[in-house]
Amino acid sequence: MESISKISSLLETARDLTLEAAQSAGSSRSFGGRAAVRDVPFLQVKKLLDSRHDREISEGLRKVISMMYRSKPCLPYFSSVVKNVASPNIEIKKLVYIYLIHYAESEPDLALLSINTIQKSLTDQNPQVRAMALRVMSGIRVPVISQIVSLAIKRGCGDMSPHVRKAAALAITKCYKLDPNTLPQLLDYLSILLGDKQYYVVGSAVTAFLEICPDRIDLIHKHYRALIRKLVDMDEWGQLALIRLMTVYARKCFPKRFTRLKKDSAKDFYDDDTPEQNTKTPTEEVQVLDPDLVLFLKACKPLLQSRNSAVVVAVVRAFLHLGTPEYLDAAVGPLVALLRSGQDLQQIVLYNIVSVCLVRPVPFVPYTSHFFVRSSDVPEVWQMKIELLTLVFPHSDSQSKGLILSELEHFTKTSQNDLVRESVRAIGRCAQSDSRTSKRCLNLLLRQTSSEDGNLVAEVLTVVRHLIQQDPASHVMTVVRLAKNLDTMTNPEARASIIWLVGEFAGIEGEDNIAPDVLRILAQGFADESEPAKLQIILLAAKVYIHHINRTQRPESAAHVSKVQNGDELDSSNEQNPSTEKEHPIVILWHYILLLARYDTSYDLRDRMRFYKALLSDPTSIQLANLLLLAPKPVPHTPSPSEGRRNWLLGSASLVVGEQAGPNGLSGYEKLPEWVQSGQEPDSKVRDEAPTKPQYGEKREAPAGERLDSALKGKVAEKKLNGVGQVTNQMTLDDWLAEEEGEGSTDSEEDDEDGEEEGEEEEEEEEEDEDDDEEEEDDDDDDDDEESDVEDSDAEKVGLVEKKDKLAQHI
Repeated sequence: MESISKISSLLETARDLTLEAAQSAGSSRSFGGRAAVRDVPFLQVKKLLDSRHDREISEGLRKVISMMYRSKPCLPYFSSVVKNVASPNIEIKKLVYIYLIHYAESEPDLALLSINTIQKSLTDQNPQVRAMALRVMSGIRVPVISQIVSLAIKRGCGDMSPHVRKAAALAITKCYKLDPNTLPQLLDYLSILLGDKQYYVVGSAVTAFLEICPDRIDLIHKHYRALIRKLVDMDEWGQLALIRLMTVYARKCFPKRFTRLKKDSAKDFYDDDTPEQNTKTPTEEVQVLDPDLVLFLKACKPLLQSRNSAVVVAVVRAFLHLGTPEYLDAAVGPLVALLRSGQDLQQIVLYNIVSVCLVRPVPFVPYTSHFFVRSSDVPEVWQMKIELLTLVFPHSDSQSKGLILSELEHFTKTSQNDLVRESVRAIGRCAQSDSRTSKRCLNLLLRQTSSEDGNLVAEVLTVVRHLIQQDPASHVMTVVRLAKNLDTMTNPEARASIIWLVGEFAGIEGEDNIAPDVLRILAQGFADESEPAKLQIILLAAKVYIHHINRTQRPESAAHVSKVQNGDELDSSNEQNPSTEKEHPIVILWHYILLLARYDTSYDLRDRMRFYKALLSDPTSIQLANLLLLAPKPVPHTPSPSEGRRNWLLGSASLVVGEQAGPNGLSGYEKLPEWVQSGQEPDSKVRDEAPTKPQYGEKREAPAGERLDSALKGKVAEKKLNGVGQVTNQMTLDDWLAEEEGEGSTDSEEDDEDGEEEGEEEEEEEEEDEDDDEEEEDDDDDDDDEESDVEDSDAEKVGLVEKKDKLAQHI
């Protein structure tokens, strides 16, 4: 009969395997086709769910889950699905739990019927079932069961399995969102889980802490050092949460302290140390880190080799905002290595690299070659790379500077207008940041003014204008060179820039200035100029005219004052008639420009002409005209394009979005708190760890002697309780060994006494024997003594071994 039952069971198993194989083969053939997503009749699915065979129930649940994720109505199956929650099959339980979490909020009354069964699963022998039950109970969004969920979390916190404790930590956040009034209970559970021995439990607990009570730093004090030690072993999500938590914790608990140290100044070998020199030794201010903060920063260093780019960026953020420059320098290499990722991730990494480079660009100099633009780079990527090249340019050596300028010059000749514009602006920023290479950058830009590309020439002249304003006295010939290009220049913006530069230099060299000649040439083709160029021509005419007034009025006023002092009076007959006096060519040119602008079609041009005419026609307003037209211009400074992202945290979405994120960043963005003031930080003793006790069935390995002592004490206690007898001397293993050493010492003393008596007898015999016999007998006696000592030591060792064996048998 047994053989028949075995055969029938084997046949049933083979039948199930055959059916499953056929179903999988059919699903693979119909994958991607319409047959795989066709609707199954309601009665057929319900029949499968009500079946008594696990295979059919599992098949029905798969069909229901498939329809659920295709947004098909599956609520009619609720009762048939929920009744299978008590099935001992784990696969069926998983499918039922997925369905229950999805539809529990729609049918809260029916979902409550399954709570008792889920509670029973919390005591299941399988830890996977217990963890899954806790996860599902906390995922059912029904506020009525908040207290039941809280009790389930309490049970999970003391579970033997770390997987269940991790599920309890994840359930804390869900329970808090379900009912915020359970926060006091959840804080107690969270404090227990933060001190857990398993690192993956602690990672989930830290995540829950940041969700429900990120300001309760007092819960972290006693677990601080234990959390730091578990940082390396956590998963990536736990590491991100813990680094974020500890960065805020360090700002709130460790004040920023500085100390002054002497600088290492180079001194000749023969120089003497005098008291005056010692008092004038230069010092520098160095940041001093708290030992607990150093513990955290050292624990973060191995994470720079993480495969997760978010973890690397989080470590760099901690080093940037907490550590000294040495820590940040060590993190630059791993951060640059992230550029080997895809273009989507590469763009995010570049935003973070630029943000760090704005603060400390020197460590990025060895990685200059990583920032060269490739042909496959998208605009967002090559814009950031060009900006990085300009940031590291002033700190590079001469060879690297030449390489960077050659790279930028190459991109000024491409067909992409955006790339050309960014390259020209980058050359201008390089010249602005390093005065030693500004002449080279200027010559490089001037070579581009002869280009046929109008956009390139206009951008180049704008940058050249900014460079000339930084040192006007040394660029007079540059302005003359640009003025000669007006005959061939066709771009309106480029012509307007050159005319403005000529006007700025109109007061240099007096009558020998080129500004009146340039104005005369421009007046001939005034009608054909563009409106921006016409506006600059009128401004140039006003500046030339006011410089002429300033040159002519000062000598006349000085001559008039001298004549009055000498008493000379001018007769009216000797005065020249103003009508017969010949006007200066500059005055004639000024009036001609006014006439040209008066009949122009542009309203702005005519209004500007009227303003200048009224300002310069009244002799009393000449001083005001000087202030308006000849006032010194501020030196332009072109900031880096990402200067506005400097204050955003690394790794945040607001850093990528930039100014569009608003003044406070995107929703959910939190700034780092300021450093705590010295004297207001908590005492370092609050971070001292309490003595640990074995948890969750852990066994402490004790030495063999300690175990023998405990066994002997237990034996003595049993004898006392039974009343058989009392042991007067409770001897431990150390006492036994001490006693054996004592016996060995007494035996050695007796042997010494016997040796003395034998020595006296031998002395009497030696007096009677001859000299040769005495030497031989002495040698024999020495050999006998050595043999007796060896025998005594061997006997002592054998006695100790016998004593230990007897003690072990007695125990």
